[in-house]
Amino acid sequence: MSILVTGTAGFIGSSFARQRLAASNEKIISLDALTYAGHPSTLLPVMDNPNHLFVHGSIGDKALVAKLLAEYKPRAVVNFAAESHVDRSIHGPEAFIETNVLGTFRLLEAVREYWQELTREEQSQFRYLQVSTDEVYGTLSREEAPFAETNRYEPNSPYAASKAASDHLVRAWHHTYGLPVLTTNCSNNYGPYHFPEKLIPLVIMNALADKKLPIYGDGQQVRDWLYVEDHTRAIYEVLERGQLGETYNIGGWNEKTNREVVYTICTILDELKPREDGSCYSRLITFVKDRPGHDRRYAIDARKIEGELGWKPQETFDTGIRKTVQWYLDNQAWVRLVTDAAYREWLEKQYAG
Repeated sequence: MSILVTGTAGFIGSSFARQRLAASNEKIISLDALTYAGHPSTLLPVMDNPNHLFVHGSIGDKALVAKLLAEYKPRAVVNFAAESHVDRSIHGPEAFIETNVLGTFRLLEAVREYWQELTREEQSQFRYLQVSTDEVYGTLSREEAPFAETNRYEPNSPYAASKAASDHLVRAWHHTYGLPVLTTNCSNNYGPYHFPEKLIPLVIMNALADKKLPIYGDGQQVRDWLYVEDHTRAIYEVLERGQLGETYNIGGWNEKTNREVVYTICTILDELKPREDGSCYSRLITFVKDRPGHDRRYAIDARKIEGELGWKPQETFDTGIRKTVQWYLDNQAWVRLVTDAAYREWLEKQYAG
């Protein structure tokens, strides 16, 4: 038995691969295009695992996907592959349409053709799981209830719109062709191997380098923070026991403002790696011009997955963020490996002024 997992050189996909290979003998076929946020180093702990096969390629390459499906006959496909950074989607939306919309379409078509050739029993056991985001739901006011699976889609960024489109494709392939699909919508992830352009790893990295810690606008944007290993545990529960055609929201029950998150990281660093001059890392905090169309609040109502599948997060934000900071302190070589010249140029462009 095997599972085809796409986007495994990225943050969340690599966590899923490492977690599953540690927990079972099932073969994982990894497919990743190795774009800027995907790096083979995230899979180093499992590259020599005999149950892991890494393939360099894109979900948009239908012929390659069809070849992998025919050769390895997986019982499931889990699609993590996506362009995922809102800031980058604002500067260059076309890549997000290409990967998240057209790529998902081509992947679905390859999977559908493979699934239709299976025996009836094999078809009944097969699953396709689409990993999506809470950003498809739009934004919330302080007073509104968290996003439930019944919330309508109101995406506000090119990234969110591209993910919403891919979710709709998955739903349509289920209702039109009968493809056995599942969809998960998660809140903001954090944890080990997070590419350091997102808020938490960027703040940790900049603080250690004595650089400014940029916070958009007034820093009062609220996000629900989910430890990545809790997320990937939830995905596997949905894959194994979720109801076909259903959506499951996965959240951490940890709403924090961006400002709170940055100050928390600074406090932990003050304790774990004090500055030589005795000053606090928080002195590096700098408020920068807000992102265009910046959503004010995301929050996930995760009662459905808890009620139906018994999943709930093991980490609180306090325990998870401490583990994350410690991991970055212990893995500076990995940070240096993935932060090349192109990455530095991007940061300078994004936060200029």
